[in-house]
Amino acid sequence: MTTNDENILIEAIKNGNTRAYAQLVDKYKDLVYTLAIRMLKNREEAEEVAQDTFIKVFKSLENFKGDSKFSTWIYRVAYNTCLDRIKKNKKHLNNVTIDEFTFNKLDTIDNALDNIIKEEKNTLIKNCINKLPEDSSALLTLFYFEELSLEEISKIINIETNTVKVKLFRARKKLATILEQYLQPQNNISYGKG
Repeated sequence: MTTNDENILIEAIKNGNTRAYAQLVDKYKDLVYTLAIRMLKNREEAEEVAQDTFIKVFKSLENFKGDSKFSTWIYRVAYNTCLDRIKKNKKHLNNVTIDEFTFNKLDTIDNALDNIIKEEKNTLIKNCINKLPEDSSALLTLFYFEELSLEEISKIINIETNTVKVKLFRARKKLATILEQYLQPQNNISYGKG
């Protein structure tokens, strides 16, 4: 869908065309849900937040000025809705210590990941991303899985591009620490006592 097509769709929605609104929801529902599940780590809450996001999008469609891509604006609404839900639930961040992180460990992890078939690798990475704090999980999802640029992410989460780079670097280090725990060989072999 081109920007012009989106503008026509937006105008149709503003004029009360419910079919156009259904098209909009259909186009962006997977993107919104993916971001919500990464941040909230709970299927039911992610579904609720996705619904809330589209209600907010509908109610505030007049506020979309076209300064950014429409998808970026929707992501931003979804991101903020997730943050509101997190604050409401007073979830605690699952902090991972990164004191012992080294680039050698990252190389070891990369080599180990090369030996895992692609589907298992994606599943493993997604499972590990789910163990990260919500903000780190969201950043990695937007950057790697949704392939958004740093500038687009900056607009979504409303922080400077350089700050996004720093947060993305830290999120990758945390992810590497978690991946390392998954990929370490099991040294706890029991030889029996007797």
